[in-house]
Amino acid sequence: MSAACISQHSVHIFAEALQCSPHLQQLLQTLKDGTMEIAELPLPIPGKGEVLVRTHFSAISAGTEGKTVSDARKGYIAKARARKDEVAKVVRLAQRQGAVSTYKMVMNRLEALQPLGYSISGVVLEVGDDVREFKPGDRVACGGASASHAEVVVVPENLCVKIPENAAIDEAAFTTIGAIALQGIRRAELSLGENCVVIGLGLLGQLTMHLLRAAGVRTFGVDLRPELIALSLESGAEDACLRSEETIEARISEFTGGFGADAVIIAAATISLDPVDFAGLISRKRGKVVIVGNVPTGFNRKNYYQKELDLRMSSSYGPGRYDARYEEQGLDYPIGHVRWTENRNMQAFAQLLGSNNFSIKGLISHCFPFAKATEAFDVVLNPDVDKMGILLAYDVGKPLAKNVEIARTRVNPVEAISFIGAGSFASNFLLPEIKKHLTLSGVVTSRPHTAEDARRKFGFKTALTDLGELLGPAHAGAVIIATRHNTHASLAMQALQAGKRVFVEKPLCTSVNEYFAIKRLLSTNGTPDLMVGFNRRFAPFITEIKSLFVNTPLSINYRINAGKVAADHWVHDPLVGGGRIIGEVCHFVDLCAFLTGSKVESVSAQALSASPQQQDTFAASLRFENGSVAVISYFSNGSSAAGKERIEVNAGGSTAVIEDFKSLTIYGRKTRTTKGNQDKGHASEMRQVASALREGRPFPLSVAESLHATIATFALQASITEAGRLIAIIPYEQSWTLPQAN
Repeated sequence: MSAACISQHSVHIFAEALQCSPHLQQLLQTLKDGTMEIAELPLPIPGKGEVLVRTHFSAISAGTEGKTVSDARKGYIAKARARKDEVAKVVRLAQRQGAVSTYKMVMNRLEALQPLGYSISGVVLEVGDDVREFKPGDRVACGGASASHAEVVVVPENLCVKIPENAAIDEAAFTTIGAIALQGIRRAELSLGENCVVIGLGLLGQLTMHLLRAAGVRTFGVDLRPELIALSLESGAEDACLRSEETIEARISEFTGGFGADAVIIAAATISLDPVDFAGLISRKRGKVVIVGNVPTGFNRKNYYQKELDLRMSSSYGPGRYDARYEEQGLDYPIGHVRWTENRNMQAFAQLLGSNNFSIKGLISHCFPFAKATEAFDVVLNPDVDKMGILLAYDVGKPLAKNVEIARTRVNPVEAISFIGAGSFASNFLLPEIKKHLTLSGVVTSRPHTAEDARRKFGFKTALTDLGELLGPAHAGAVIIATRHNTHASLAMQALQAGKRVFVEKPLCTSVNEYFAIKRLLSTNGTPDLMVGFNRRFAPFITEIKSLFVNTPLSINYRINAGKVAADHWVHDPLVGGGRIIGEVCHFVDLCAFLTGSKVESVSAQALSASPQQQDTFAASLRFENGSVAVISYFSNGSSAAGKERIEVNAGGSTAVIEDFKSLTIYGRKTRTTKGNQDKGHASEMRQVASALREGRPFPLSVAESLHATIATFALQASITEAGRLIAIIPYEQSWTLPQAN
């Protein structure tokens, strides 16, 4: 696979659905390697802690979004050169998984629909559970990736703030960008009467000027363009000049009383080192240089060393940014410890807009109807057009449809299947195969653009965001659940209660309480049919080993070089991912049980550390009811250059070894080695699931097997927590005292 192909991607702007049809509304423009379009999507539904907002205005970030669109128009080679780190990652992935499968995964991701925008203003339509601060009718400003250019958006509560009564709703669309400027000023720790030089006088720099003036800080602006120098004087700069002026150093020296700037805020976007070097030159001793824009940080050491300058980065809107617990789960930082979070920065900017002496109306250079969004981006990319703040205005007079339009013709429930979740895993490993064998009925996701993307790519009849609609009679009799771990149990139970046959990706659940709730439901739900996606038992090499060792106890050594996952990754969060043992090790427990043809009788496991954050490096011993034994060595502290999985099965003088599901060597009979592309069984699993559905047979992996691997994995985790205590599975399961179902 050539490096050139990895950088192809599409750029899209989306409108949320007015009539909720899955069909394309309007194709607006074709770019060289991608398309920009307004698409009609399912109406989003607010979840727990989320707010549904109808957009009145959205602000275009000429820097961030302009670069995204500009990159989309580059050729493949230019893109690859600009993204060398990504090229290297893909090459390593291809070495492990093969060029063909890597190419498919990369293209699937890069061709996905990608909404643009992150700063809007509008009116609340509806709020989800546990939302305390907002109600329908509130005027709000919203930020983050979910606050995209769309007619209706769903945003987390912590990324939403009320707009004061006196604030103009069009100006409020810049609240998120204003919060970025405000956070840069906070990082500079400037106080009344101090001075600041702002380098880069685009929208971010101009907003910084406005805010500094409101704070009583004297400002000096620097840019390459004369028109921006003139505008900065209107925005509050006491003085400003072109970077190319020969007298610039003297003018800044005079402005600062000969001492140099108390702080320099860099709001420019460039590949040049000049902004950082120049900031070091004009700063006073022990001054502060704050980088808000996108500039390289390599610099001339002399000034920074001799003056003991403080070089600081400013992270977007402020504390809370990029923290999923804050942004997605709504956990706030106590004000006594973190005075200015990203939400409080947004509030502060919105409150300024409501005051009588603060207005950014003069920074709005263009306002386009949403239907002409591509014209707006043409302006963004045209260097010959003067622009500053660019808005998209939405037609809020149109009524919104209340219901989702479903497929016009009902599908045969036996020959069709629906999906709950269509992220990268489902798109790469499940959908490409299952669509060959079954009709794809409906797909529901929490993000409308993801559902629409899956509909287009794989041919679903309908894209939805309403789970209740998907579980209705108009759709397939079976569903595949491929969402985040913490949703598996509740979604599986809802689907079972709706009379659907359920395939749920591992893990089945993330808590023992959920396990028993599912087990109880299965025992009272007529003819239960549920299967967990333990795909490895369907891998060709596993099938071959299974046929070699029949009716004999096995000894298995299973080493997983799992690799390190960042401590703040969602998989470690017990409320979301359940941890790596529950989330992944269940795979290996099930595979050992499948190979031995027996249930796990007892388990003992010890981790490298007792710390819950370091339990992803452990060794577990499993004993099976038929006398087989297995050791599962799950390591996160190994080299990524080594293969991920090595399975060694021994019995009757023979040994079979699978290396990373790419080769199988059998010793002791007639020694031979078989090699192929990495195949962990996903395709075979989907074929067998499809066959079972069409023919009305049970799933190829039984309910009992799915439940057993799940409870055995919980026992394994309990053994680690209890320093390696031997835990017998049946007594362990019976030891739980749980409340009875209502």
